[in-house]
Amino acid sequence: MTTQELATHYRELMLERKFLEIQDTYYAEDVVSQEMEKATAMGLAVITQGREAIKAKGIARRATIEEMHSYYCSEPLVAGEFFSVILKQDLTFKGRPRTTIEEIAIFQVKDGKVVKEQFFY
Repeated sequence: MTTQELATHYRELMLERKFLEIQDTYYAEDVVSQEMEKATAMGLAVITQGREAIKAKGIARRATIEEMHSYYCSEPLVAGEFFSVILKQDLTFKGRPRTTIEEIAIFQVKDGKVVKEQFFY
């Protein structure tokens, strides 16, 4: 699978919010996820390694959401073994006011699998 093909499938599944399917299908077992330093204020680790740990992080994060009002994933931009998308979420976390999160996500692909994801917000 090419980076472009993976990126196209990634977007399709993101728009359907099939996060676990994306990770189970397209993430390498030893994938690395990198958040910004300010993620620690939200209780997230800056570096998470391994598909199962990344899945657990996402499940825990989604459990803090009271309501997802809208979700957007841009068309991917592909360059070599990398692709990026813009993600926008309008949501309400439990016990907090409604907020909008915008981020750029960059993914590195090797041998048809995501080996690194990095988020900027």
